[in-house]
Amino acid sequence: MELQNIAVVGATGYSGEELIRILMRHPGVELVAVTSRQHAGETIETVFPKFQAHKFGTLKFIQSEARAVIASGAKFAFLALPHGLAHEFAQPLLAAGVRVIDLSADFRLKDEDVYRDYYEHEHPVPELLRESVYGMPEIYREQIRGAKLVASPGCYPTSIILPLFPLLKQRLLDPKSIVISSLSGVSGAGRRAEIDYLFVECNESVRAYSVPKHRHLAEVEQELSEAAGEEVVVSFTPHLIPVNRGICTTIYAQPRPDITAAEISNSLFDAYASEVFVRLQGEKRCADIKNVTHSNFIDIAWRHDPRTGRAVLMSAIDNLLKGASGQAVQSFNLMCGWPESVAL
Repeated sequence: MELQNIAVVGATGYSGEELIRILMRHPGVELVAVTSRQHAGETIETVFPKFQAHKFGTLKFIQSEARAVIASGAKFAFLALPHGLAHEFAQPLLAAGVRVIDLSADFRLKDEDVYRDYYEHEHPVPELLRESVYGMPEIYREQIRGAKLVASPGCYPTSIILPLFPLLKQRLLDPKSIVISSLSGVSGAGRRAEIDYLFVECNESVRAYSVPKHRHLAEVEQELSEAAGEEVVVSFTPHLIPVNRGICTTIYAQPRPDITAAEISNSLFDAYASEVFVRLQGEKRCADIKNVTHSNFIDIAWRHDPRTGRAVLMSAIDNLLKGASGQAVQSFNLMCGWPESVAL
């Protein structure tokens, strides 16, 4: 396994911290640059004492500047930045021959008009929207292998798209009937100091937010429409729950006429039985956050409700791993021609 020089841009957020943890144990990685405006000049192990005496623990953070990342000799760059900043790095890095894996939402949408609608400003480099590959390995594996720019999916979309994609592709569900409810841990909001995310505001409480138009809805509908071969519009309600990490999603949908519960079950097994990071719980168990936290797995379960005739799909992921850093490393492994499970 040939060592690859890697940079992590924005390495002190929750996703950046998880990336460092994964890459420290990756046998094919030489971590050559980590960036942080706040902690430039400090070592990784100073900012994150958990990494003391670990590989790369004494590497110092550098300023978050594209030219500094290029000068480090990095061949791959993970962009673990807040939305709206990744394009400032992606464009010069790509021009310098660095392959980019972006964990933000900057390059997930293909339609710049949809981007404007959801993010309320023009996309600064719309040509990169057409170049990027949506980084969901279970669906876009071959495209990811040769990609120069991978747009790693959001956490909610990962928990929604994977259960629905094969069923819509095989036209087993009525796409107009889909209703989704998701619950996320507080780390999904990122490492930032805001009143809404203080312990006393979140603990012993559950609340919906961003109703009826969460930004992740755009990529959900984009990918579900791709699967169905027609425009798909869904109802989606996210909730904040008082746990550190994890997403639990429940999806309700009406099967098309004459579609049986067995056909839905068979479709999911056909799509995912051989996938290393998809665990099918079938019709006996439910997806549970506690079984996936600190892992790159998605657990998927399903039921047929004979009273309503609806299919009920359930999933659970760790929002910081399968919903962010773990899935990004899964794509990185594909881009290098390695098994997807390396270091995961």
